Amino acid sequence: MKKKSILWILVLLLGLALVITGCAKKEEGKKELPKEEPKQEEKKEGDGSWERVKKAGKIVAGLDDAYPPMGFRNDKGELVGFDIDMAKEISKRIGVEIVWQPTEWSTVVASLLSKKFDVIISGMNMWPERQEVVNFAGPYGIAAQVILVKTENNDKIETLEDLKDKVIGTQLGSTGEKECREAGFTDKNMKLYDKFPQAFIDLDNGRIEAVVIDGFTANEWIKTGKYKKVGKDVGADKGATIGIAVRKEDKELKAKLDEAIQSMLEDGTLTKISKKWTGYDITEGLRK
Repeated sequence: MKKKSILWILVLLLGLALVITGCAKKEEGKKELPKEEPKQEEKKEGDGSWERVKKAGKIVAGLDDAYPPMGFRNDKGELVGFDIDMAKEISKRIGVEIVWQPTEWSTVVASLLSKKFDVIISGMNMWPERQEVVNFAGPYGIAAQVILVKTENNDKIETLEDLKDKVIGTQLGSTGEKECREAGFTDKNMKLYDKFPQAFIDLDNGRIEAVVIDGFTANEWIKTGKYKKVGKDVGADKGATIGIAVRKEDKELKAKLDEAIQSMLEDGTLTKISKKWTGYDITEGLRK
């Protein structure tokens, strides 16, 4: 009797040991299962500048609103000009409205960098010193000087060299003066004026043969019918181009604007706008 009891006790103990061992192995097996790493959010590519303006529903552009024919107020106080028409077309192509924020030109780059607006669209020259602090979409035009003479003048004039034996006029301290001096003109055959209207009075009266003036402004004088543009643009070969300024970090926004500008150059839209506002094609030489 005692032997049977002892035997049953041994069987029970052995069974209990097997159960405990099995549970331990299960727990051990659970511990060995590799833990799933938490899913990390996929990093979005790009700088976010394009998403920013799309979310805002607009691109805010700084400009000088007293700079004809690029951007200025008409008799009704409406903002008109080359840059305004160009921006309207860009808006259609990229699907985001461009709204305007007039600003002091002397602080326009600082205002862009402090994020008072997204871009500068105001016939802005792409000077090397500016390119050190901002990027430019474009270029969308060549900011050269032009030669204007009286309409009845039939002399063959292609370059400033053809006027070396004549007296020409331009504004004191202007790019026109700089170009003329680099071409070899001196005070003997160049008259300088505080304002361009004074130069055109002398042109009318035969005191000078031609006026060297900013190409963007020339159309205002050509429209009078008294003057015409002759020869090649002065300084066009020096890369005096204009573009849309954007902050250095806004590469995606710049790419969208570049794409729109290039398409407008290729299909002739910018040429049409240019002739409307300047009387000639400031994009000539830019098409690839």
